[in-house]
Amino acid sequence: MNMATRMEHDLIGNKEVSADCYYGVQTLRALENFDITGIAISNNPEMIQALATVKKAAALANAELGILPAEIGRAMVQACDEIIQGKFLDQFVVDVFQGGAGTSTNMNANEVIANRALELMGHEKGQYLHCHPNNHVNCSQSTNDVYPTALRLALHTSMGRLIEKMTTLQKSFAAKGIEFQDVIKMGRTQLQDAVPMTLGQCFSAYATTIGEDIERIREALQLIHEINLGATAIGTGINTPPGYTSLVTEHLRSLTGIPLVTSPNLIESTWDTGAYVQISSVLKRFGVKISKICNDLRLLSSGPRAGLNEINLPRMQPGSSIMPGKINPVIPEVVNQIAYQVIGGDVAITMASENGQLELNVMEPVIAYNLFQSIDMLGRGCTTLAEKCIDGITANKERCREMVENSIGIITALNPTIGYENSSAVAQEALEKDRTIYELVLEKKLLPKEKLDELLSADKLVQPNSGVC
Repeated sequence: MNMATRMEHDLIGNKEVSADCYYGVQTLRALENFDITGIAISNNPEMIQALATVKKAAALANAELGILPAEIGRAMVQACDEIIQGKFLDQFVVDVFQGGAGTSTNMNANEVIANRALELMGHEKGQYLHCHPNNHVNCSQSTNDVYPTALRLALHTSMGRLIEKMTTLQKSFAAKGIEFQDVIKMGRTQLQDAVPMTLGQCFSAYATTIGEDIERIREALQLIHEINLGATAIGTGINTPPGYTSLVTEHLRSLTGIPLVTSPNLIESTWDTGAYVQISSVLKRFGVKISKICNDLRLLSSGPRAGLNEINLPRMQPGSSIMPGKINPVIPEVVNQIAYQVIGGDVAITMASENGQLELNVMEPVIAYNLFQSIDMLGRGCTTLAEKCIDGITANKERCREMVENSIGIITALNPTIGYENSSAVAQEALEKDRTIYELVLEKKLLPKEKLDELLSADKLVQPNSGVC
């Protein structure tokens, strides 16, 4: 390892930086100040690539407007392209939790781009006279418009991938809906017998609810197409040349293919984090619903002999260090835990958004961290649940049918024909004497056998079309 150093300075004073590093003094100070999570911003490559894309758009706009020398602009654009391609990721070292509204993240990008541009122009790292992190790379910009714009670009990419993984999970449930369409089972409300349904209807409903959340995420994506690039410090656009805001947005739109638009009120959009609250709420919504489904899977597979045992989950690993033969529903369990973490992240995002003061919300780093964590974990959870659980589920068809036939709940299907009072009496007697509804109805001559068989047929039970009083 090269132990040589270079001397850099900022308004705090001089500081030695390793000669190998592309980051500079301000990044080094942040590295020393914010030893908080141990997770570097490079843990989210999409955010780093988004930062470089914003810097590239700014360099193109500044060069086009004549306030950035052409040679420096070309070198900066090339440096940005290399970062977008995935190079220098290890140079983005500041902690994801940081004070300063993301200034340390912005300066980390500025310094890496400046030092790489210096190399491309034939200079040594740190010779900022030729390409300066603030004067050139940060020209016409502030952390306060760069950071939120980059965050929105990165969220667009991450949420797009989440939609793909949610769609895969939705298809897994839909396939099981078709596979189990003839498996009659007992529906339950409040954990008590309700009325019959098919296992296919159950899984089809899961597919539908995931599809609804896919649409909600697509809707939330529209909120982050509005950006505040060009707002600089507080939204007034100080230190930007005429025409810069529209031009830099045009370049960014061209670079990303995202239909980005400039906010109509840059002062409002510089402090407003409502889009992140909305996105987090949608992520929480999906987390809550997928956790509910996993709770169902655990109940339906409970047993195998002392539970419902209507379905079998894939056997993934031994379930106990002391109980031989035990298999646990570990995949639904881990997805439950993902949901709990997403819910907690939503609380953090809510508090951070509420705590914005005056013209800036300085808490965006914790908002960004929790959004990316929730998106990533939910995406991984979708893949894990689909591949390691849903695709391998099998039905215990006879067990399902047996519980329907022994259930008190099927009396509901007879209610329109024999009346509520008779139905209640039969249900009560069946429960008290451990008899079946079928045999008691015949015994009491409430219905002839042919009619009873018709009313209690599988088709009638799960897709009734008679009117109910």
